[in-house]
Amino acid sequence: MTTETSPPSPTGDDRDGTAPHAAARAALLADPGRSGRPRRTALARLTDDWLAGLFTAAGRPPGVALVAVGGYGRGELSPRSDLDVLLLHDGRIARDLPERIWYPVWDSGSALDHSVRTLAEARAVAAADLKAQLGLLDARHLAGDQALTATLRSVVLTDWRASAPARLPELRELCRERAERHGELSFLLEPDLKEARGGLRDVVALDAVAATWLADAPRDGLDAAALRLADVRDALHLATGRATERLSLQDQDQVAERLGVLDADTLLREVYEAARTIAYASDVTWRAVDRVLAARSGRGRRSARSAFRFAGAGRGAGAVARGAVERRPLAEGVVEQDGEAVLAQGARPAADPVLPLRAAAAAAQNGLTVSYATVRRLAAECRPLPTPWPDEAREQLVTLLGAGEAAVPVWEALEAEGLVTRLLPDWERVRCRPQRNAVHRWTVDRHLVETAVRAAAMTRRVARPDLLLVAALLHDIGKGWPGDHSEAGEVIVRDVAVRMGFGPEDTETLAVLVRHHLTLVDTATRRDPDDPATVEAVTKVVGTPQQLELLHALTEADALATGPAAWSAWRASLVDGLVARAAARLAGAATALVEAAPTAEQERLAVEAARTGGPALSLLAQSDGADPATEPMGVELTLAVPDRPGLLGTVAGVLALHRLTVRSAGLRELDPIGAGPVLLLSWRVAAEFGELPEAARLRADLRRALDGSLDVARRLAERDAAAPRRRGIPTPPPLVAVAPAVASATATVLEVRAHDAPGLLHRIGRALDGAGVRVRTAHVSTLGAEAVDSFYLTDEEGRPLAAGRAAEVAAEVRAALG
Repeated sequence: MTTETSPPSPTGDDRDGTAPHAAARAALLADPGRSGRPRRTALARLTDDWLAGLFTAAGRPPGVALVAVGGYGRGELSPRSDLDVLLLHDGRIARDLPERIWYPVWDSGSALDHSVRTLAEARAVAAADLKAQLGLLDARHLAGDQALTATLRSVVLTDWRASAPARLPELRELCRERAERHGELSFLLEPDLKEARGGLRDVVALDAVAATWLADAPRDGLDAAALRLADVRDALHLATGRATERLSLQDQDQVAERLGVLDADTLLREVYEAARTIAYASDVTWRAVDRVLAARSGRGRRSARSAFRFAGAGRGAGAVARGAVERRPLAEGVVEQDGEAVLAQGARPAADPVLPLRAAAAAAQNGLTVSYATVRRLAAECRPLPTPWPDEAREQLVTLLGAGEAAVPVWEALEAEGLVTRLLPDWERVRCRPQRNAVHRWTVDRHLVETAVRAAAMTRRVARPDLLLVAALLHDIGKGWPGDHSEAGEVIVRDVAVRMGFGPEDTETLAVLVRHHLTLVDTATRRDPDDPATVEAVTKVVGTPQQLELLHALTEADALATGPAAWSAWRASLVDGLVARAAARLAGAATALVEAAPTAEQERLAVEAARTGGPALSLLAQSDGADPATEPMGVELTLAVPDRPGLLGTVAGVLALHRLTVRSAGLRELDPIGAGPVLLLSWRVAAEFGELPEAARLRADLRRALDGSLDVARRLAERDAAAPRRRGIPTPPPLVAVAPAVASATATVLEVRAHDAPGLLHRIGRALDGAGVRVRTAHVSTLGAEAVDSFYLTDEEGRPLAAGRAAEVAAEVRAALG
C-alpha cells in the first residue's frame, strides 16, 4: 500500500460530501462528552459512511468491494490515523473508479494508505509481504460486493493459519528488530506509543498470533493496557494537531491535562504500566509459540507417559526416572518443564510461603523463567511471608539477585502478578516511576534491578555478597518519598531489613550503604584527594573495612546501571584512590575474630570421640520460620572425630551424596582429655529438594566414608556423569587468595569465594588434603548462591605456611575448582 498527500482535485467541486464529513468529524473531536474507545468507534463509523457514500456516488460498480484494513479495519480511528483502504475487484474495474474515491479523501487532508487489487493479487502480496498480510487479517467490509470481502477474509485467514509455522518466526523477528530500533516503551522518557516494545504494534502482533489458533496471549489486563495507550495516543494527536506517535517531553503536560491525569509523571507511570503488561504478555506468548513450533517440528516431542519421581535420600534423591526427561527437579517443589520452571506435582503453595522466592531463584540460577501458569498460581494461593522472614526466604532472594541478567525476566514475571509488591510493599512507590534525568536509562524500579545485576558480577570482591545484593536492590527505595532519597531510603531499609530477618549488625550495614551510596563518588570527584579531611569524611560514615568494600562495589554497580555517562575510567580511578586511602586508615581498626567457647554438647561429643577413637555425632532438625507447623528445612549436624587427613572433604562429600546443601560450617580443634587433637565440625545443612535423609543412614555413611569402605569421590563422579546436563548462567570465576599475614599470627588464611555448586566443599577439602596441609580451623558460609569460605592452614608441624608454599596451595585449590 502507498500513502499519498493531496493532489489537486480533478473536479474542484464538493458534491462528494467532504465538507459535511469534515464538519461532523470536527464536532465529534470537539465534543467533551466523547473520548476514548467510544470516540474512536464513532470516528470510524463516520468515516465508514463517508467512504461508502463515495463508493455509491461512483456508481456501485459490480464485482468491486471497498475494504478497510489495518488499524482502520479494526474499527477504531485515532484523530490523526491513516485511512488504510483496499479497493478489491474481480478483474473488471473502471480505470477512473479509484480516483473518484481517492481524490475526495486527499482533498479532505486525510492521510490515505490505499491499494487496488484482485483477490489473487492480494493473496500474492500477503504471501510476499508479512506487514501486508497482517493488515489484511483485519479486513472489514465497507461497501460494494460483500461476498468478495468475505472471500478475502476467509482465504487470508486460511493462508495465515497454514503458513503460521513459517510466518510466526518472521513476525517475532520483526518485533525484535522494531524493539531494537525504538527501545522499550516502559523505560523511555519520550516513548513511541506505537512502535516501541510494549506498544500498540505488539498488541497487533499478539492478535495475529491468536488468529493462528496455535497460541494466545494472557488476556488479564491486556485489553485495558491497549486501551490506555490508545487513549494517550488520541490525546497526543489532539494536543499536537499532528499524526505523531512519540510522546515528547514538551507535550506530556498537555496530554496529561487532556486525560485528566494529575501530572506528566503520573501520565508516564500509567504508560509504563500499560507497556509492561503488553511486553510481559508478548514474552509469555512467544514462549508458547516456541514450544508449539518445537513440538510440531519433532524437536519437542516427548512421551506423554514420561514423569519424574524422587528416590529416597541416600539413593539419589531428585534423580529422574529412566527416560523421564520432561520434568527435572530444580528445587523443593520446583521442576523444569519445556524450558520453564513449574511447580512439582506435590508442591503445596498454600502451605509454603517461601515457594515463590524458591521457584524464582531456581529458575534464575538455571537460566530459565517461571511459567505464566505457575506465577499465577503462586500469586493466587501463597500466603504472605511471616515477619521476620524465615532464613530460607532471605537466602532465596539473595540467590535470585545473584543470578545477574538471568534474574531480570524472572523478576518481571513476579512483578506482573503483584508478587514483588507483596514481598516488598515499599516497592510500590518506585514501581514504574520515571527519572527525568538524561543520565538515567531506566525507571527507578528497573534501575534497582539493574544495579543488582551489576552487583552480581562483583560478588567475589566482597565478603558479604548477600548484603551487597540487597543494598543494590534497595539503594534508591527512598525515591518514592519526599525529601532526600538517601535519607528516606535509610529509614525504609532499616524497616525492610528487620522484616527480612537481618540481625542488628547487618541492618546497620545496609542502612549505611543506602544512606551513603553516593558518598564515595561525590567525595572523590569534589574534594581534594590529598587532603586528610577527605579520607576522614569517608571513614566517619563507613566504620569498618567490610562496609568500605561493600560501599565501593555498590558505588560502581549503581553508576554502571545508571547509564554510560555515569561512570568512566576517570571516575573509577578517583573512587579507587579514595577507597585505598580509606582502607589504609581503617586497617588499624580491624579486630581479630574471637571464637565462641564450645557448648556442653560439643564438649561431650569431643570427649566421646577422644575416648572411642571414632566419630561421634548429633543431628538436630530445625524448622525454618515462625510457624511451628512448618516442615523441617534444615539440620544442625555436629561431628567430632579424632584428627586425620582429608576429614573436611570426606564429610562434605557424604553430605553432597545425600543432597544436603551446606549453608554454613565451622571446624575447630579441641583436646578435651589431653589424648590428642579432636576436630569438631559444626554444620548447618538444608535438603536440596526438601527431603531430609534418615539420621541412621547418614550416620552409617559417615562411618563408612571415614573407615574407607565408602568411596565418596567415585560415587559423586558416577552421579554427576548420570545426571542430565542443564544449562547454567554465567558467573564470576572463583577467587582463591591468601589473606595478608595480619589475618592470623598462628596460621595461613586461605580465602575462597565461588558460586555454590553440589560438592564444592568436597572438592576444596580434597585439594587441601592433596596439598599436604592441615586445616586447623574453617569458617564456611553460603550466602544465597555464593560460597564465602576461610580456611586456617598450617604445615605438619603446626606452623603457618611459607609465602611460596601458600601460593602453591592456593593454585591447587583454584585448579580443583576449574
